[in-house]
This record gives sequence, C-alpha cells and structure tokens, in this order.
Amino acid sequence: MKQVVVSRESLETRVAVLEDGRVSELYVERPGRASLVGNVYKGRVENVLAGMDAAFVDIGLERNGFLHVDDVVQPDSRSGHPRKIAELLQGGKEVLVQVTRDAMGNKGPRLTTQIGIAGRYVVYLPDSHSVGVSRRLDAGERERLRLVCKEVGTAEGGLIVRTAAEGADAEAIDRDVRFLQRVWGGVTRRASECKAPALVYEETDLAGRAIRDLLGPGPCAVLVDDPNLHRRLVNYLHAVAPGLAGVVQLDDSGISLFARLGLDGEMKKALERRVDLPSGGYIVIDHTEAMTVIDVNTGRYTGKRYLEETTVRTNVEACREIVRQLRLRDIGGIIVIDFIDMAVQSNREAVLAALEAQLAQDRTKTYVVEISPLGLVEMTRQNVARGLREVITTRCPQCHGVGRVLSEDSAVIEVERRLRAMAESSVLPCLRVELHPRVAARLAAGQAPLLKQIEARTGHVFAVQTADESVPLDHVVVVPD
Repeated sequence: MKQVVVSRESLETRVAVLEDGRVSELYVERPGRASLVGNVYKGRVENVLAGMDAAFVDIGLERNGFLHVDDVVQPDSRSGHPRKIAELLQGGKEVLVQVTRDAMGNKGPRLTTQIGIAGRYVVYLPDSHSVGVSRRLDAGERERLRLVCKEVGTAEGGLIVRTAAEGADAEAIDRDVRFLQRVWGGVTRRASECKAPALVYEETDLAGRAIRDLLGPGPCAVLVDDPNLHRRLVNYLHAVAPGLAGVVQLDDSGISLFARLGLDGEMKKALERRVDLPSGGYIVIDHTEAMTVIDVNTGRYTGKRYLEETTVRTNVEACREIVRQLRLRDIGGIIVIDFIDMAVQSNREAVLAALEAQLAQDRTKTYVVEISPLGLVEMTRQNVARGLREVITTRCPQCHGVGRVLSEDSAVIEVERRLRAMAESSVLPCLRVELHPRVAARLAAGQAPLLKQIEARTGHVFAVQTADESVPLDHVVVVPD
C-alpha cells in the first residue's frame, strides 16, 4: 500500500512517499525557491544563436531561459523539414513558453513553446490535436483510454493520458479535461492583457503536485498535518476526482508528521554517501559535475559457497536499493553504476534485468545501456528539478565542492611556508598571528619546535594566538597590536 505524507511548516513543505512502510521518495519545497517546472511565461526573445540553433528568452528571472529549435512548435511546419532557429524567432519577439527543467548550476531554465497543462488524469495540449496515452499502461488499457478520449472529445487541443488514468471512466476524464480547459482560458486572458516578461500560469505547489501525481489507481492513503492545506487538497480532489477525496486525512496531533513518523532521520540518511544493504554489502554514491557514480561492494557479506554466487546476489540486492536511492534523492542526468565483476554472461544479463524491473516502478523516464564486461551500466534519468541534495545542502566553504580538505600535515606545511614568507617581507621584528588551534599546537610541539626553527631562520619572532576550530586548518591572519 502507498502512503503519502505531507507536512507543512512555516519555512518548508515536505512530502514523503512510503511503499509498504518504507520511504521511496522525498521532496522538499521552500518559499521563494519552489520549482518553476510547469510555469507558463509570456517571454521576450533576447538573442538568437544560430550556431546553437537556440534562443535565450527573458521570462523575468535572474537568468534567461534556454529555448532550443526542437522545442519550438510551429503548427504549419512540415514534418521532417529541417528548421533553423533564425527562421522561427527573432530578437524582441514575444513568445509564450513553459519551463520544462529548472535552472541548474550555471544554466538557466529549459523552455518549450509546446504548452501542457497537467491535470489528474490528462495533460491538456492547447496547440495540438493528437491524443497520446502513457506507455506504462498495458495495450488493452491504452486502447480503452483512446476510445474514452474519442468519446469525450475536445473542440480544441490535444491530450496526453497519464498513468493515473488507469481504470478511469469517461465521466472522470471529461471532468478533468473541462477543468483544464477553464484553466487554459484564464492563461490566454492573462497573456493577452500583460506585457512580456510576465508569469501567466503558475504550477501548483509541492503539496498539490503530490496529490495530483502520486495518487495511483491502487490503494493509497494521504496524511496531512496542516488544516488549511488539508482543506485545499480535499477541495481540489472534489473538483477533479471526487472518489479520492476521502483518502486525504488530517493529522491534528500538533506534531510534525515527519517527526512523529521518524522521517527526519530518513532525510539525513538520504544525504549520506554510503548506503548499507541488508546482506552486509553496501553501495557508495558520488556526484560529479558530469554524472553520478554508484559503486557496489560486497562489504562483510561473504556468501556461503561460490564467489560468483555471492557477487550476483549482492548485485541483485543492490539493484533494488540503487533505484530506491535514485527516487529518494531524485538523482537525474547521466548515472554510471559499477557493479561487482561477474564472469558469466547470463549472470550479467540477470542483474541488468533486475535493474530494469526495479526501474519500471520509477515514474521518471530512464534509459539503460547494456551491462559491460567490466560490470558497468550506463543510464540516464530525466533531470527536471533540483534533487534533495541540491535543495537542502550548499557548497562547502572550505573545499569549495571538491569534497576533500587539506590534511593536518599539509596544513602545517602550508602555514610554515606562509609564516616564512610573511617574515621575509616584513620590517617588524615581531608579528602577531592567529592560527588554527591544532596547527598552532603542532608548530609548538617537540624538542625542536618548528616555530622556533622559523624564528631562528628568519630573525623574526611570532606571537601566536589561536582561533576557534571552525576556521580552515591553513588559517593565518596577522593580528594588529
């Protein structure tokens, strides 16, 4: 059974998805830093880059949005005809765009002119005339939903039927479509009345998206700890899916649901590099600028009979945990998994099949390349919004994102060099300096203290005072008298 936990506090909204009692997904949203994915803007083309076949569009944010030629929809364009961005857009032109990926790193948000307004069961495409159905549904259900959409009909626009529509009848689909058409009517009115750049449609917040996107056709329960939020979510479901309104329950204990259910600890675990497996093996997750690398290790699990058997069991067990961590941390982009080497080809195929079976439970689009002889699997996972790590952590001020800092030995050597350089460039006979306490202790230790050696070599005296432990190990500051 799936359980969705929604907890709202003054500075943060958190959502956890539990499957069979175990956390599988975590999301955090903070005021002023919400995801922009789904927002529709009336933007102005700032510049067109013919060499990149793309344009930068001012949508009123700190960074301009990036619009590639493949994301520019022209109803009258001929299929298969090569297009150039300069033929479609010119500087200063106003254009209606939607954010498909949040700004990440030094890159601005990714945009498209193919607007899609998401509902409970369908996504309404005002500039299309086609009907698509989620490929996650079986062939029979997909065909049934196509017939339902044909029965419902839309005077204008196309539809993408979502996985959540499994089992939905014509009345439910029609209700969702009419609701989205009314929303689109409001968007077009606002767009016609405002000047670019301007926000004309704002995607619902994290709690609303959780209710809309996470409630599946199977048994599900929703717990909310904020009365106002509970009322809003129930009203939304009454409008689009009345039969589901009863699954949203209010927890009025006055205690944060994350604290009461022990989910605060899960948030912290989701940031750790090492994740232990039940058998005694473990995986290590490392992030780089280009990709995420996951290493699988047997750890203290030694198996009972053969090395190959031990390896395969650890790899298969790791598949379950790897996919869980991808969902939990919302890791996107290129992912390389270093499974433990397997000698038998059929075993490599079995591990790959286990990985793909677990990925079938992931709502986010993934693409997996076959496992290599070295046990490496390359895959991609759609990168839409900032993951948990990007939302709740920041770059280390000491290592600046490298992930490692100077050792104490290296810091002592660096400080010794800097003290000598300071003495050689100063005319003062005595210099008062502030150092890290551990480095200061190292400089003064031993029968022939290093600090005394520096003073003898340079002819200067150093009066050392210590800072607190929070400063970098190589901290050296001249203190005025």
